[in-house]
Amino acid sequence: MDFPEHDVDIFGELEGQDNHGDGARHSSSSSSSSSSSSRSSSNGSEGGETSSGGSASASGSASVSSSEGEDNGEEVEKKVHGYEERDLFGSDSDEKDLFGSDNEDYCKTLATSRFPVPVLPAIRNTNNQNRGNFGRGRWQNDRGAGILPRPGPYPQRHNYGYGSKFNNRHDERFVSELKLTKSEETLSRKCIAFQEPCELACYSRVEGGDVHFDDRSLRLFKRLITEDVGADLNEGYDTFIEKKDLGSEGFGDLLAAIRNRNIPLGNIHFVTFRNNLNKILATAYIRNEPWEMGVHKRNGVVYLDVHKLPERPKSDLDRRRCYWGYCFESLATEDPRRADGEGIHHVDANAEYCSVIKTKLGAHRILMGAEMDCCDSTDDGRRFYVELKTSRELDYHTEERYEREKLLKFWGLLKLFRNKSLITEYQFISSRAIQSFLAGVPYIVIGFRDDGGRLVRTERLRTKDITQRVKMKNYWQGGVCLAFADEVLCWLYGTVKENEDYILQFAPPFNRLELLQAQSFPDAISNHVQQL
Repeated sequence: MDFPEHDVDIFGELEGQDNHGDGARHSSSSSSSSSSSSRSSSNGSEGGETSSGGSASASGSASVSSSEGEDNGEEVEKKVHGYEERDLFGSDSDEKDLFGSDNEDYCKTLATSRFPVPVLPAIRNTNNQNRGNFGRGRWQNDRGAGILPRPGPYPQRHNYGYGSKFNNRHDERFVSELKLTKSEETLSRKCIAFQEPCELACYSRVEGGDVHFDDRSLRLFKRLITEDVGADLNEGYDTFIEKKDLGSEGFGDLLAAIRNRNIPLGNIHFVTFRNNLNKILATAYIRNEPWEMGVHKRNGVVYLDVHKLPERPKSDLDRRRCYWGYCFESLATEDPRRADGEGIHHVDANAEYCSVIKTKLGAHRILMGAEMDCCDSTDDGRRFYVELKTSRELDYHTEERYEREKLLKFWGLLKLFRNKSLITEYQFISSRAIQSFLAGVPYIVIGFRDDGGRLVRTERLRTKDITQRVKMKNYWQGGVCLAFADEVLCWLYGTVKENEDYILQFAPPFNRLELLQAQSFPDAISNHVQQL
């Protein structure tokens, strides 16, 4: 193989090629040794000769290096195999101190950064949101500890992100609280007995507002409701009469019906409307809807009065949506005043029929009033109640909320009438005696409508249909609701005192039930107690 006239060393040093290969190798090694020799000679005396390396070529290379060192003075270029050699442990006069006063970039650096201090987002606890108390995390407020302070001159928030107005510990009215700390698994282990309801009395309110202790306002269910699919629920809206807020007067009508039938209250623990029990049952899972009710204990009986929370003014669309529900009730029931093919008109929301029911939840005997929409009958003449509800047509985005919340409330309505036979204990004088009621499992008929108020379809659901529908999805359990309601009633009955008045409320931050002292006693309950 032929080599070029000048070989390039792999370390970058260019050497003259000797005619003999041994001479080239000897020259390369001699240059290395001469470099070290030149270093020692330069450290010794200026212009001194290097010590002999044992060969003529080595002394020659040393002479060249020594002469170069004399030309450059104290600055000697040191190379080893073509690379510049630096003293790793010595100081280099050319390097600058990064933090010295001669570093302009360092001196120009601002003491404070022009960038704002970052604020980390709140920590969201997504662990088992379907469970009670919002998961098992350390921070029960679903937020987490603050890492950085809030920016700006705003004061720090306390009470788990809510204002002081929700902290009733400093309220003079505060009496007691029931923290919602038990998980779903704990409540599901309790088996709470629920006695089959028994109807004791009833009363009717007609369009003028008069109350009669019979069933004249009870309507019959129209089985051919499917033929009305496509009907416009806006029909008759112009003549609609909205329901009046009766306040405690409506509770007085329930107590009057109890006195009219001479129903003894000696072994009764609670007297209430079914709506109040529905609120307590649903609170086991629905933790974002505030409510309150009056609590009054007289002669060992706790009366739960209905309190309506203030609402924002209703728009025309809100009133129209409310009317769609009443219109569907008129459409799904028989009206002897309406001829065949005649449209819906003159709907009065004040006309209603209420049933007085006795039941038992756990160890608590309950006497409650419940408004009934209509009734149906079997082939052998036995009749049972039917609930009528309306809902917006479901889609992919609304189906889950419908099954989590609305079906839970519907189940509560049916559960309070879950019975094999709804037996009446008292004989009624009316020819349409309620004693003929022998309810099979009651059911609810739901009318689904579109956003314009047109009836799209209807669906009939029984209690077991609802429970089977949500069982596989594990949205909620009926036994948990009953266990939760039993704990609330136990705490409530053991806390309230005789001849004292309270307010039971569920308000933000929705982590406890609060019992507040009240200063007023409804006249309807006062008159009832005096007439006993």
